[in-house]
Formats: sequence, structure tokens, C-alpha cells
Amino acid sequence: MFHPATATGSLGADLRALRKARGITLAELAADLGRSVGWLSQVERDLSQPSITDLRRIAARLGIPVSMLFGQAPAPAKEAGHIVRQGARRPIGSGAAGLVEELLSPDLTDDFEMVHSTFEPHSRIGEVVTRPTQEVGYLVSGRLDLVISGTRFTIHPGDSFRIRGEPFEWINPYDEPAVAIWVIAPPVY
Repeated sequence: MFHPATATGSLGADLRALRKARGITLAELAADLGRSVGWLSQVERDLSQPSITDLRRIAARLGIPVSMLFGQAPAPAKEAGHIVRQGARRPIGSGAAGLVEELLSPDLTDDFEMVHSTFEPHSRIGEVVTRPTQEVGYLVSGRLDLVISGTRFTIHPGDSFRIRGEPFEWINPYDEPAVAIWVIAPPVY
């Protein structure tokens, strides 16, 4: 069973990183949650544990699935913050539209995040996305169609791509899953 915060106590650090990436101040988030700045500051420093209700409100305000706020499997002390084992990846994203995403980065405290993305056969994002990010990806297997600023590209294994704050969407019209490694700066999950 997963619990809020990881073995490295990164729930607070992740919350702080997500809040800052969205340009939300500590006071603004505390007010939106109906909580004090002191309480939220303690949560961000891992000195206080939020309730499930608090986590749901925080996730809604940050625009992330609540599952993102639950830690991955505990890592051995010498690996914590450095190594993420395959079976201990943190699921992220909504899982909607046939996309399964796992965080490859140990946490969200870096200037970027690395994501393992599996696009199920015959799936599509369903909307054009524009994010204030720079994103690069590498297709490991399968084929994937990307529409970047209105131009459609078919990506094959070994191909890489970059999106710089441009509108984009992904489509997997093929019979096999597509697997990509995606690096996003700043973190959005």
C-alpha cells in the first residue's frame, strides 16, 4: 500500500515544486484550501501530514491526480533520491485516453521531470495541449503520431522530438503500444 510521501519524505518537496511551477504563492494556496500559511509551510517541510481530504483539495488546485501525491515503494536508504527501480515507479497522470505514465525521476524537485509513457493502441489525447514547458522525448518502441503546431509527424523507435510551448497532441492509431521517455521542464505533474 502506498502512503503520502515517499521514503525520502518528498511529499512536501514535491508539493512545493508543483506549487512554484504553477506560480502559486504559499499564501494563495493556503487561502484556497482554507488553511493557514503556517500549516501549509509545515506540510511542505514534511513536518505535518495532510489528510486525504487535504490531499484531494491540493491535487484539485494544482490540477494533478491525487494519486500523484502518493509515494512510490520505499527505496533502500542508499538509493533514496538517486535510484528509481522499475517496480517502484510512481504512477502519474490521469490514465485517461489510453496513456499510462510513470515518473522516472526520484521526485519533482529538479528543474525537469522524466516520464515513462505508454500509449495504448488506437488511443488519442482528445484535445490539443499547450504548456509553458520545453519537452523532449525519445520513442523506445511502437509508432506514435505527434501533431505539433498543426504539423503531423510519425515517430518511429529511435526517433526523438522537441516541443517548446507549442500546441500539440498525440495519437496512436496503430495496433501496438508506443513507449516513450519524455523529459519536461519545468515539471508539470
